[in-house]
Amino acid sequence: MNSLDWTVLIGYFGVMVAIGIWSHKRVDDVSDFFTAGGRMPWWLSGVSHHMSGYSAVMFTGYAGIAYQYGVTSLVTWSLPIAVGIATGARLFAPRLNRLRSRLRVASPLEYLKNRYNVSTQQALAWSGLLLKIVDVGAKWAAIATLLSVFTGIGITQGIFVTGCITAIYCTVGGLWADALTELGQFIIQLAAGVAMLVAVMGKLDGVSTLWTVWDKLPSGHTNPTAGPYTITFLLAFLFIKTFEYNGGMWNQAQRYMATDSARSATRSAWLSAILWAVWPTVLFFPMWCAPLLVHANKPDGSDSYALMTETLLPHGMLGLVVVGFFSHTMAMCSSDANAISAVFTRDIMPVASKAARGWNARAGLVAARLSTLAFLGLSMTVATQVSSPTFKDIITVVIKWVAGLMGPIAIPFMLGLLKPFRRSGPTAALTSWAAGLVAFFFVNYDLDGSQKAGVALQWQVSVPLAISLVLYVVIGLLKPEDTPERDALLARINSDDGGPGSTGAATGVPTQPGAADTTAVAAD
Repeated sequence: MNSLDWTVLIGYFGVMVAIGIWSHKRVDDVSDFFTAGGRMPWWLSGVSHHMSGYSAVMFTGYAGIAYQYGVTSLVTWSLPIAVGIATGARLFAPRLNRLRSRLRVASPLEYLKNRYNVSTQQALAWSGLLLKIVDVGAKWAAIATLLSVFTGIGITQGIFVTGCITAIYCTVGGLWADALTELGQFIIQLAAGVAMLVAVMGKLDGVSTLWTVWDKLPSGHTNPTAGPYTITFLLAFLFIKTFEYNGGMWNQAQRYMATDSARSATRSAWLSAILWAVWPTVLFFPMWCAPLLVHANKPDGSDSYALMTETLLPHGMLGLVVVGFFSHTMAMCSSDANAISAVFTRDIMPVASKAARGWNARAGLVAARLSTLAFLGLSMTVATQVSSPTFKDIITVVIKWVAGLMGPIAIPFMLGLLKPFRRSGPTAALTSWAAGLVAFFFVNYDLDGSQKAGVALQWQVSVPLAISLVLYVVIGLLKPEDTPERDALLARINSDDGGPGSTGAATGVPTQPGAADTTAVAAD
């Protein structure tokens, strides 16, 4: 990178901070901070939902998969996400929006204390929080790895720089800042992705590269599934991502909650699904061509995209692509930080502290911002250890840990929204959650904590979710725990008219959940 590239990068950081400061004026309370006050346009929500699912892992871990295996990187990653989001456009998106508009919650998990009980809410909140610290740590490590390739800055310094910039804008501006920066980041990545595509075609056969390159690629590069990414893995990943990207990891749920209506949330989901079906193809094509242009230094090929960028792009444009790397990671990490802050301040603290239940608007907002900073700090600390033997490497954390542990957390949260599962109560939720976590450990590790050898990746990520799903359904049938109060809550989430006793949609959110909020589900 030369001075022109650095100018582009520093200018980008400056714009992100400016957006955060501007968004600060739109944040008056926790409703604005966590759900944009229910005023976010559906198209902005859709772009934000799409962007919050990316990170620099796309350009390291998944670039390595594309370098080694080719087309399977698209078939077993972004296409299942697109299908999963499209599936949830009518199934989950409108119901998640009604959590805010009907039940007046600011955190996706607030409804769980009425849907199940406080113990279930706390179990899902704490386990999800700890998982997200590790997940976001992997994202910081990925972007720091790329930064080190381009600038020579050490991994720890790279983590510190990106984390601090993200902390400024997402802590000051809340979800509004996240969404607006994600819109800007999408525009930047659009330009950078197209530039990389053009550069690769120019180096090979021009526009005809799009149809002539396939015979030149390494053997097996055009196979839809390859290596550990088998048909079984694809089906498991589709099931997992249907839960994760429809709100199972909370930050996507916030995008649906932030729109003004259930219909807008559905439109937001469809836009995100279309983007996931189309845009990753543009990003992946240069990665598929990488074996013809560069020789990766790392065995997993995770440095191939960075090497290709340095080789093919002129200065200035190189800086723009680096900005694109940052934009994806900062989008995902800031959205996760906001979601975790919502869960911590709205779900965990009111149970842990009597004082927290009495926070006024100002105190609640201060707590939200401080908890955002705390989460970012913890995840940055974990990022420095992400390549240790415990985690193994970046892509292992993202695929195995997150995909494997997300299911047991998401099953009670997501299926709890749907009427067909109304009989599944606290017993089903807690048992399925605990059994899924235990299953993840025994599938992946021996009793002494050492990693288990010989277990295929598809079983590592799918067995915990499958066990959680089966137990959640079966226990609900054998020990039904539906009550009139729970049925009334589900009626409000599932019906267009708000269910029995509804007097219309509410847009406000209580300053802090108190005793009245934890029991009243049938009245605004």
